Amino acid sequence: MIGILGGTFDPVHHGHLRIALELLQDLSLDEVRFIPCRNPPHRGEAVASPRQRLAMLERAIAGQRGFVIDDRELARPGLSYMVDTLESLRNSGGGTPLCMIVGRDAFDRLDTWHRWRHLIELAHIVVAERPDVPGQPSPAVAELLEGRRVDDPMALHGRDAGSVLTWPVTRLSISATLVREVIAAGRSPRYLVPDTVWSYIQKESLYR
Repeated sequence: MIGILGGTFDPVHHGHLRIALELLQDLSLDEVRFIPCRNPPHRGEAVASPRQRLAMLERAIAGQRGFVIDDRELARPGLSYMVDTLESLRNSGGGTPLCMIVGRDAFDRLDTWHRWRHLIELAHIVVAERPDVPGQPSPAVAELLEGRRVDDPMALHGRDAGSVLTWPVTRLSISATLVREVIAAGRSPRYLVPDTVWSYIQKESLYR
């Protein structure tokens, strides 16, 4: 079973990495694929180039078993829609179960995503949630939940798509925006990002 973690990763930080590691272990995933997007539909253009964001990801996950980078969105022109990525993965991976990992905020607004109702047909949805911060999905998303919610991660292994699992994770209060602001202010982002990523940011003079 493959976890799918998409994002701009501008830059990748410990918040991304900790969630990915916990879900890799707790859900008995074979791997978590980090999929950096080229052109994010819901936010402005990334500050770092695709090459730089890919290089930071490579340094961040080096040596971690089960962490994989998938650059198909960087190679695809146009807006980076997750539904297109899942279709591509489904076409190349046959019946391998896919788990699209999203935070609670993103899940509650899932109905703003491109062809969003098709996502559940291509993958399970794993909602990474802090236990102390409950969410409130939109009415359309709440309707999607009906009959699809599961509580046991092992239920995801029995079919290739179609279920929604909410799973508690250690959500670190780190964002890429915060990291960029810290660097722009001339302060060190150490302990917010891996040291290898910070070294690369300095070498490339990013986010100043």
